[in-house]
Amino acid sequence: MTLSLTARTAPARRERVPAGVVVAFAVIGVLVVAAVAPGLLATEDPLASDPADAFAPPSLEHWLGTDQLGRDLYSRLVYGAWYSLSLGVGATVIAVAGGILLGVIAGYARGVTDRVVSRGLDVLLAFPEVLVALVAIAVLGPGQASVIWAVGLGRIPGSARLVRSQVLQVRQSGYVGSALTLGLSPLRLIARHVVPNSLGPVLVNAVLGVGVSIIFGAALSFLGLGAVPPTPEWGLVLAESRQYLSIAPALSIWPGLCITVTVVAITVAGRWAQQRYVSRRSSL
Repeated sequence: MTLSLTARTAPARRERVPAGVVVAFAVIGVLVVAAVAPGLLATEDPLASDPADAFAPPSLEHWLGTDQLGRDLYSRLVYGAWYSLSLGVGATVIAVAGGILLGVIAGYARGVTDRVVSRGLDVLLAFPEVLVALVAIAVLGPGQASVIWAVGLGRIPGSARLVRSQVLQVRQSGYVGSALTLGLSPLRLIARHVVPNSLGPVLVNAVLGVGVSIIFGAALSFLGLGAVPPTPEWGLVLAESRQYLSIAPALSIWPGLCITVTVVAITVAGRWAQQRYVSRRSSL
């Protein structure tokens, strides 16, 4: 009887979600609410300035104080969640879409096409992603939309390499060979079998990529190449406050903390999803 109870409870214990992962998902949930409906968390206008109230300390009216122009810092950080999350998600979507296109072409076609695409990806991977993003910004110009495209384009080569490796594995599977024998056209084969069976690791890796994209986007905004004032984007808020470190260090601490907590929460959730995917694949 004891053995049967142990056998029944063991799987349940394995399925328990660690406390850190629960906290990470809770943080992500708050960030989504802040991005979609910031008015539920902040009641002040993030753009309303009052120079006479500049550098005010935290109070019941201004929970985190005010910045150099008298704007409510808490409201600016809440409204800034939209810009950072949209940048991370948008850039990741671009990276995954471009990676799927190039990875499927290289992995399925093979031969000369594979070699040409792979060598091109190797050349791009030799450069840091931030450098590729800077080149794209130089062409597209500054702005939130430009940063999304720049960061997304910079992350395409890594995504394409992952897709290519998955496509090569699926391409050698038995059901793909059977489909080819039955006369299924290449386009239908790719759409119905190759791409769906290659997306698992790609989508899991994309979750981790959201955090990376947020860091890159904040770095570009910090350099003055991203969002333009008075946009309450975290990287820009951090950049505007750096010259006041000696008199108001909290203006830099809070946006930096928002970026750090967001990236850590997304990374923890992504790593947990990655581990679960690997364990399920190994148990099949």
